[in-house]
Amino acid sequence: MRSTSPFRVLWGANALSNLADGLVFVSLPLVAAGLTDDPRLVAGLATTYALVRLVVALPVGVHVDRLDRRTLLVVANALRGVAVLGLAVSLHTGAGSLVVLYGVMAVVGVLESAADGAAVAVLPSLVARDGLDRANARIAGTQLVADEFVGPPLGGVLFALAVAAPVAATGGLWLAAGALALALPRRSPAAPPAHGPRASVVREAAEGVRWLARHRVVGALALLGGLASVGYMLPFSVLVLFARERLGLDAAGYGVLLAASALGGLAGSALAAPLRSRLGSRWTITAALALGCASLAGLAVTRDPVVAGILLALYILHAVVWGICATSLRQRRVPDALLGRVGAAGRVLSLLGLAVGSALGGVAATAGIAVPTVAGAAVFAACAVVAVVTLRGSDADALPGPPPGPL
Repeated sequence: MRSTSPFRVLWGANALSNLADGLVFVSLPLVAAGLTDDPRLVAGLATTYALVRLVVALPVGVHVDRLDRRTLLVVANALRGVAVLGLAVSLHTGAGSLVVLYGVMAVVGVLESAADGAAVAVLPSLVARDGLDRANARIAGTQLVADEFVGPPLGGVLFALAVAAPVAATGGLWLAAGALALALPRRSPAAPPAHGPRASVVREAAEGVRWLARHRVVGALALLGGLASVGYMLPFSVLVLFARERLGLDAAGYGVLLAASALGGLAGSALAAPLRSRLGSRWTITAALALGCASLAGLAVTRDPVVAGILLALYILHAVVWGICATSLRQRRVPDALLGRVGAAGRVLSLLGLAVGSALGGVAATAGIAVPTVAGAAVFAACAVVAVVTLRGSDADALPGPPPGPL
């Protein structure tokens, strides 16, 4: 009997981890709301998670390059599982508190950075270069289903049964993801320089930042990631208000709007690889970003919820296509020894973009609820121009990869 391909192992581990993500980001705010009525403390969970990921991104990237990535995936998922199961026990016994909840959220943020970085960095060693688009598309499609369609409703159902139930299920899924990752092939950790001790974490992180800054194509992708994050958060930080004031939707209608928009992401995961194969990375990314601009421009002027749902689906389609193509292009261009650090440096720009876009979205909305959407469209128009100018020859001179294998 033929053994399962390494990619399918990674895909399966990612699917379990993504389902855990979908559960945890629904269940932990519900747990927090049961412990406090202060909205600032409930919202602070997401803030803590985002700040932790921003702070640890670069040092985690260094360790993704230093260590065996398979081991890092196993340990990060297993430790997340243990931390969350510990929270479930504390909730079940009545010992749960906001301090414990915040501590677990911080631990999850650190380990999420490690697991995500290792998963992205290990993929090019498992799949031939011409298969990266399809592989990333499968992972993105599965992530979307788990995060948007399965995880949230399952988390709500389990929470209705018992407060600790979705938390315990999350821990079990992360432990299962870590166990499955054990089947991945090992990679020898990077050896320290022969002439002396290994450089410090700061120096190795700086090496990744310098490489990114000097590489025209990968540096452009990082810049686009930061700008696109601003463009995304401008309207989405106040989307719930837009849906209520502009589209006349209640909470249930807002949920339907989000579910409908997520369908565009599934279409994007199916279209990304064929489009990149036909058009190349430069024009696929440019067209996707232009679609992001057009969909937000249309959203800014409509008051029809159905039209808004279609436009949001097109927006999410663009985001998935551009994200898949950008990830695959970076994986083809960055040397294996630097994948963790370069990816982390780009992630810092994206995280900063999310923070800036969220802040600007709230300010812009005071001038009119559609203003953040118009501003987001303008940002994506700029992104499309940057892409068409900077990504010339982006599909040439890719680094050699492993021989073709089954996906």
